[in-house]
Amino acid sequence: MRYYILGFLITCSSTVFSQNYVLPLWQNDIPNAKPSAEVEFADSSNIVRISHVQNPTIEVYLPSKRNTTGQSVVICPGGGYKYLAYDWEGTDIAKLLNAQGIAGIVLKYRLPDNDSNLEPHKSPLMDAQQAMKVVRMNASKWNLDPDKVGVMGFSAGGHLASTLGTHFDEDSRPNFMVLIYPVISMQEGITHMGSRNNLLGENPSQDLIDYYSNEKQVTANTPPTFLIHASDDKSVLVDNSLTFYKGLIKNGVAAEMHIYPNGGHGFGLGYEKGYTGSWTERLFDWLESMR
Repeated sequence: MRYYILGFLITCSSTVFSQNYVLPLWQNDIPNAKPSAEVEFADSSNIVRISHVQNPTIEVYLPSKRNTTGQSVVICPGGGYKYLAYDWEGTDIAKLLNAQGIAGIVLKYRLPDNDSNLEPHKSPLMDAQQAMKVVRMNASKWNLDPDKVGVMGFSAGGHLASTLGTHFDEDSRPNFMVLIYPVISMQEGITHMGSRNNLLGENPSQDLIDYYSNEKQVTANTPPTFLIHASDDKSVLVDNSLTFYKGLIKNGVAAEMHIYPNGGHGFGLGYEKGYTGSWTERLFDWLESMR
């Protein structure tokens, strides 16, 4: 019997002292969804790749109360709108943010190719908007400042993050954006066609292409933005970041951009890419200026 009691106490202790946990994004019916027999799939043979997300969640990583800056970042992993690079561009990033006193909230968002979608292109943005609202609703409980909630995205997750920052409603506007080798445009010649096809389908209307070409959607109310890209990125051309930066400057939005000569695409924290891995240091300097 004492072994069962010990196990129970350990479980309770883990619950009490844990600084990270998973919450459902939607408390009731999930919008833009229909019944489906499809199930979520995770491949962890190299990095954790999650596909066919049915029940979107946020995984919350909180720093200790003594270390917190009050800032929080909703993290959108990339994966070409086909899967989520959940640890590589998600939980690993959240843990690094925690070490700097910043809450990291990893968004497991629905992907457009799910059978459960009614209108496929709408689900990722709906989930990102809801994530911002959930973080702000819980800000007091999590010891966070509701006016210091940003969004961060990698590759196609960068497209989702920049879509959130240019297509927000009153309660979902990020206070800042961090875009790492992001897909920005859906225009041919600039876009990453895999991401575009997965999000919009193979024959989208020009109106839909323009709507999700976020360089065309920048206004003076777009949040301050930090951009990272590598010049030798062959998958998502550096033109994506350059054109977005130009739009930000044109509209008087504060922006900082770092273009590395090498790094390719999908380098994550960049530790194996030489000094390209210094991008996190530049980020933390910039985040400090946002406090």
